[in-house]
Amino acid sequence: MARRLISPCQGSGLLNAGFLGVFSSHHYHRLPLSSSHRSSQLKNCYLPNLRKEVSHWTRPATPSLSLYSARLASKRTTCSVATEPPPSTTEEPEMDLPKEIFLKEYKKPDYLFDSVNLEFQLGEDKTIVTSKIAVSPGTEGTSSPLTLHGRDLKLLSIKVNGKDLKVSEDYMVDSRHLTVSRPPGGTFNLEIVTEIYPQLNTSLEGLYKSTGNFCTQCEAEGFRKITYFQDRPDVMATYTCRIEADKTLYPVLLSNGNLIEQGDLEGGKHYALWEDPFKKPSYLFALVAGQLDCREDSFTTCSGRKVTLRIWTPGQDLAKTAHAMYSLKAAMKWDEEVFGLEYDLDLFNIVVVPDFNMGAMENKSLNIFQSRLVLASPETATDGDYAAILGVVGHEYFHNWTGNRVTCRDWFQLTLKEGLTVFRDQEFSSDLGCRTVKRIADVSKLRTYQFPQDAGPMAHPIRPHSWTIFIPGAEVVRMYKTMFGASGFRKGMDLYFQRHDGQAVTCEDFYAAIQEVPPTPGQPVKEPMFIPIAVGLVDSTGKDMPLTSIYSDGMLQSLTSDGQPVFTTVLQFNKKEEEFIFNNIPEKPVPSLLRGYSAPVRLDSDLTESDLFFLLANDSDEFNRWEAGQVLSRKLMLSLVADFQQQKTLALNPKFVDGLRSILRNTSLDKEFIAKAITLPGQGEIMDMMPVADPDAVHAVRTFIKKELALQLKDDLLSTVTNNRSSEAYTFNHDSMARRALKNTCLAYLASLNEPDTTELAFIEYKSATNMTEQFAALAALSQNPGQVRDDTLLDFYNKWQHDYLVVSKWFALQATSDIPGNVANVQKLLGHPAFDMRNPNKVYSLIGGFCGSPVNFHAKDGSGYKFLGEVVLQLDKINPQVASRMVSAFSRWRRYDESRQALAKAQLEMIVSANGLSENVYEIASKSLAA
Repeated sequence: MARRLISPCQGSGLLNAGFLGVFSSHHYHRLPLSSSHRSSQLKNCYLPNLRKEVSHWTRPATPSLSLYSARLASKRTTCSVATEPPPSTTEEPEMDLPKEIFLKEYKKPDYLFDSVNLEFQLGEDKTIVTSKIAVSPGTEGTSSPLTLHGRDLKLLSIKVNGKDLKVSEDYMVDSRHLTVSRPPGGTFNLEIVTEIYPQLNTSLEGLYKSTGNFCTQCEAEGFRKITYFQDRPDVMATYTCRIEADKTLYPVLLSNGNLIEQGDLEGGKHYALWEDPFKKPSYLFALVAGQLDCREDSFTTCSGRKVTLRIWTPGQDLAKTAHAMYSLKAAMKWDEEVFGLEYDLDLFNIVVVPDFNMGAMENKSLNIFQSRLVLASPETATDGDYAAILGVVGHEYFHNWTGNRVTCRDWFQLTLKEGLTVFRDQEFSSDLGCRTVKRIADVSKLRTYQFPQDAGPMAHPIRPHSWTIFIPGAEVVRMYKTMFGASGFRKGMDLYFQRHDGQAVTCEDFYAAIQEVPPTPGQPVKEPMFIPIAVGLVDSTGKDMPLTSIYSDGMLQSLTSDGQPVFTTVLQFNKKEEEFIFNNIPEKPVPSLLRGYSAPVRLDSDLTESDLFFLLANDSDEFNRWEAGQVLSRKLMLSLVADFQQQKTLALNPKFVDGLRSILRNTSLDKEFIAKAITLPGQGEIMDMMPVADPDAVHAVRTFIKKELALQLKDDLLSTVTNNRSSEAYTFNHDSMARRALKNTCLAYLASLNEPDTTELAFIEYKSATNMTEQFAALAALSQNPGQVRDDTLLDFYNKWQHDYLVVSKWFALQATSDIPGNVANVQKLLGHPAFDMRNPNKVYSLIGGFCGSPVNFHAKDGSGYKFLGEVVLQLDKINPQVASRMVSAFSRWRRYDESRQALAKAQLEMIVSANGLSENVYEIASKSLAA
């Protein structure tokens, strides 16, 4: 018997656009899918926010201004952060509105930089930077002025071919640029000397000091705060870097590439000379100087070359770098085995700094990491920390090829390096752990962070037409692999590196390389673009039906593999309407749609509640098994929210309880999968499905369901906690992590009851824990309920760990994210805690960012959450605009709420954008949010 699946697809723009560029503001598609048996809708092809934090990571950006925001902007002046004033020749305009930049405006640089020699004289009060650049014309015979970027710099001198230039006559300088009016024809040498003040640079961009050490962060536009330069990714050059500093204060001097020479100088100083033989853009430049110790190891590449590996950190933290070193070596081995990519230098350095805006940075051969993504011990780091370190160390190492050796031509192509590298680190973590669990975690992040953004004023395609905050396109890269198969994708990657090594390229260049691979069997013609929907059909016994052939678009295609039937096939959606007829289907199946989340779409279907419970119990695709439970949970929560709003009595569907009970009791399932399967969708995910978000109702319903499940499943939850205790020493492997994850999830359910026996159980788990994963989970379980036990345990935890700043950040975050009533007052109090430092991004993300993650408190009816954030943003903006812009983005979807909340949030946004001295970073987010 044949079964038919029909998909009408509205809009055909997908067929004509380059694959990595199709999801522009004009190419968000709704894809209804229907059949005589099932219908579903695939909505909005989204891309994940997986980050440089990997995540959550703000690029300097330039806004388009509404008339309203432009009027407000006329009242403000620009702000330069924490540096001495520029020289008298620089005029700071009263108002410097940012100009939106468009992809269509891209033009090649008029001049190329062939080599860059940098000299740093690091001092306590100031640093002198000398840059010597070999310049050549971008096009033969050009006579254009040479325009260089620069911010917060004091220009000491500028020479062309050894001749001093005169201001006004030979060059002009303003707050953003230095322009050489009439450069000589042909190649020439440019020498610029600037004075900068790293010790005052709290923006943590360019060269700054962190806990007494010098450090840099140049992506995306930090290099222009070091010296005047063509600070754009398509200007690639070889670099040397000579560093001079006091030997006692700064015994370690590091930069990109290989150490060529080092020695002592007069006056207690010393120097180091570094050379990077590979061309790179300025955003990959790095320098570190300070008092650091290192863990050293080595890795022998597949060609037999020995690479020295060093992780640098303050001496007291050296013991906590073992897992990061393991992760680095694992990543190097995996990249050779999976992609055939070998490391290309004899030295690889990682440096740990506590003050860093991003999670980590892939500077060539000198990666710089925020402390929490390197430092770990069983006593101070959770399983989540260990997993994050594995993934991010891998991510930054993988950038050596996808981002460094081949970089992006401009920031509109950022998905080319970030999306591709995020995909690679996801595959790396999946291969070293549990693929299904990793996929669930990645999709959960996609829904939690990216879907809401794409529904708000900061929405953008993966390759935007104007420069906006970037979200990497790992999901689109994953569709490439689905399109072309693992073998074809690898061949395309090989061709990409062969063709573009040492170049700054575009998304189209990548697509062209992938597209040129030979056809895969059964697919003689490569489709220019389609949305791949993986599908299986499940019979009445819960078994996958064998799929032998499918009829579509006038062609009958065999689905066998080596003569054997397949059980999952990928349907290609590339027309306004698609019909797929499955042959030899003996009974009406239950379709398992979008297996493995094969495309980043939202799926609505007419699968019945019975179908979903059937898939929850039987689907062989564990992702879809989890997804069936999530769909049931979302429908249940939305139904109960409606009841709550109508003041009806809340009641839990017994079938839902039974479904979770069966999952909890199923010993054949992976324990971490069970933990995720019994976890309810987040409050934000449910609010995103409502016409008007109601944080109070959603919080009340989720709390009700959690407690009701805990009550009805209490015996199963108790036995699960008991059966998953272990006295063995901590190990970082999937089985151990899965055991802890399941135990901790069950403990959280039980503690939510706030009964004496469950509270005592959680307290015993807290006291007896021998690792941070279990101790912190027990603390979090106890912290759900306000009262003396909560307060005493939080105080005990702080007293124990007050000398470990990373653990203290967890303590801040736990209290900040709490849903206990009126938590804003507690968070305000914590701002004055001696362990909190507004200059440390990690502390800010933990406390202020954490508070914004509690919808019921941030969106409090009285506006107290909004008022708190508005005041903090203005305070933070004067210290670190990039971090402040991330905080203000919590306001971006203010129109999703009721009129009263809208008015309160709008008032704070208006207050922010009208403030004098506001940074561009914060102004962009706030003004776009207001204009939405």
